[in-house]
Amino acid sequence: QVQLVESGGGLVQPGGSLRLSCAVSGTIFSSDIMGWYRQAPGKSRELVATIFTGGTTTYTDSVKDRFTISRDNAKNTVYLQMNSLKPEDTAAYYCKLRRYGRDYWGQGTQVTVSS
Repeated sequence: QVQLVESGGGLVQPGGSLRLSCAVSGTIFSSDIMGWYRQAPGKSRELVATIFTGGTTTYTDSVKDRFTISRDNAKNTVYLQMNSLKPEDTAAYYCKLRRYGRDYWGQGTQVTVSS
């Protein structure tokens, strides 16, 4: 059973930075597709960033040039570096692993951007 555990959320002022981590139990396969999603209160969950086999990354427009997704297969961990945070980035952030067509989710970590 694959388990994902997110960490690194918290309260940060506008313009600040946070790095989220997603630790995966067992081994991350090179074919795994990893993604970060977020869900703000009253809104649907949205895809923030994805990292594919080979390291190709994609981002939703609102976070381009501010967020960076990366993966360290040796540490079985995926990261989301978030810079220049804005109040509208406030949400619960979730990590997802897609393996052989099956999705696995973490429990989420809260990010609050406020002065």
